[in-house]
Amino acid sequence: MRRLLAVGVGALAIGAGGATMVVSQTPRGETFRMLELFGDVLSIVEQAYVVPTDNQKLIEAALDGMMTALDPHSNYLAPSDFDDLQERTEGQYSGIGLTITSEGGLIKVISPMDGGPAARAGVQAGDVISSIEGQSTGGMSVSDVSDRLKGAVGTEVKVTFLRDGEEPREVVLTREIIRIEAVTARMEGDFGYLRISTFNENTGRELREGIERLKRENPNIQGYVLDLRNNGGGLLTAAIEVSDAFLERGEIVSQRGRRPDQIEPYFAQAGDLTDGLPLAVLINYGSASASEIVAGALKDHQRATIVGLTSFGKGSVQTVIPLRGGRDGALSITTARYYTPSGGSIQKIGIEPDLEVARSAAEARIVSRSNFIYSEAAYSNALDASIGTERRGPHTPFEAPGEAYDAEADYQLQRALDVLRARGDLTQLAAAPEGIVTTPPGTELAEAATPPRIEVTSPEDDAPRMGPEITPDNVPDAD
Repeated sequence: MRRLLAVGVGALAIGAGGATMVVSQTPRGETFRMLELFGDVLSIVEQAYVVPTDNQKLIEAALDGMMTALDPHSNYLAPSDFDDLQERTEGQYSGIGLTITSEGGLIKVISPMDGGPAARAGVQAGDVISSIEGQSTGGMSVSDVSDRLKGAVGTEVKVTFLRDGEEPREVVLTREIIRIEAVTARMEGDFGYLRISTFNENTGRELREGIERLKRENPNIQGYVLDLRNNGGGLLTAAIEVSDAFLERGEIVSQRGRRPDQIEPYFAQAGDLTDGLPLAVLINYGSASASEIVAGALKDHQRATIVGLTSFGKGSVQTVIPLRGGRDGALSITTARYYTPSGGSIQKIGIEPDLEVARSAAEARIVSRSNFIYSEAAYSNALDASIGTERRGPHTPFEAPGEAYDAEADYQLQRALDVLRARGDLTQLAAAPEGIVTTPPGTELAEAATPPRIEVTSPEDDAPRMGPEITPDNVPDAD
């Protein structure tokens, strides 16, 4: 079974002696009694329910319920979902180009894939899928919705989306093969622009190729913008490669598991592909996990100026454990938190920008209403930060376009380019142009206004680390 590394290594130590892990602190007799209870309930449902039942579906739902009771990112992957996970990390899959999650009974869009059918139709992060082909998604799982959105290439699917403050919008989307272009590169005047949409097996290679191409196009390139906005994460190995591309030395990220000895740091190797030129990194509330590893490493090493809005705050590590070689699916279970080089925990906090800039007046209102919108902190059962620090509360962003500002203009990108022109010195940064609202630092709101009807939850599309297969025959006794 191939191994996929995402934002962390697991807390399962595998050696010649087999697996070593803490299974449970519940007395074994009580555990067996509860397992018997589960069997009794399943038997009663099978015999007494009003219509015949599918025991496989019931058991899979029970497994998923057990995992999601742990935290928002632990879950059971049915065999088909496990296959989908591997397809995504390889950079290609079929569908309409949406990453979705479930929260509070709603199916929500985490992010549309760049250039995919959904993105071209104007679907945005935070939209709620209310119906598919006229059938309500109420009560459906993410897997159910995903299955309904899939289909043969060229076929159409009618989806209704809800967006905060707007009328329901019905969109007809044509299914196609989604080839994920992880990195796009272009020139913005004298500066290189590098957009990373996801962290998959191709990201590191595509980034290197993009940088080399820009160097050939403009040998006098003056700096780079690295755009990680709405990038929900992916493979740890890719995040390390991307960070390493801009660093000469030092720690990139470390992981800390359940026990004090479960600490694993990752370090940069010599060789900055951009020769130390000024670097600005764009982030927002849709930048999560692997994106936060990169932004945190470059910020802590003072290699880049971070521009945009505070990132999502997903600082937990998932390990995927195939069950019976993947024939029975897999478990994706949280095994560690990850930390920036300075020792800061991202979990529920996020990476704060050096220059806080909203892209639009509407985006500024989102930040001013509640710190729980578009953040890991939205989950009631999210892991804590472990360092006693909390995410910044509701506030008005330092800079935000006014209502009359050109909605098509990318103000965050323009400010990132201004940062490069100032060579990262924010004291020399040009004043905000006319039409931009600025707020003195430290201005906080006494309390959030009424929260919007629709919230966006944490990206769950990270491809977690592939762990060892655990079977009933090799699970050790609890210690």
